[in-house]
Amino acid sequence: MATITGGRGLSAVLDNLVRQIESAGTLYVGFLETEKYPDGTPVAQVAYKNEFGEARVPSRPFFRQMIATKKSGWGVAFGRLAVSNNYDFERVLALMGDGIKDQLTKSIIDFDNPPNAKSTIRKKGFNNPLIETGQMQRAVGYEVRDK
Repeated sequence: MATITGGRGLSAVLDNLVRQIESAGTLYVGFLETEKYPDGTPVAQVAYKNEFGEARVPSRPFFRQMIATKKSGWGVAFGRLAVSNNYDFERVLALMGDGIKDQLTKSIIDFDNPPNAKSTIRKKGFNNPLIETGQMQRAVGYEVRDK
């Protein structure tokens, strides 16, 4: 890393870090366009309907709850990963993507309120509102795109 003396030196180092981070790309975590159910239905569409609800299906905000509970740790994690990976921000974004992907997958697995209807529990044989085949949890992904 650089030796910093005076305010201008710090400002120059920080400006350089910002440029490096920006040039590394943008991290997207969630349900990528390529993920589909066997019948061709996009997984993102099913995830959206679960997240916000529809006619007879209640909202199950697994994504928003994950963000609300986990986002406060993302800045610290980013900083630690930057230091431990010698400021290779492309690598840092990939590691962050993998970590947030795991957090979202766990949110799908752990989500339990509101529960399934009794008729749905009988049909599925268990009461995990966001899991039937496991397709949605397996479809969580991330990608780093160029600006």
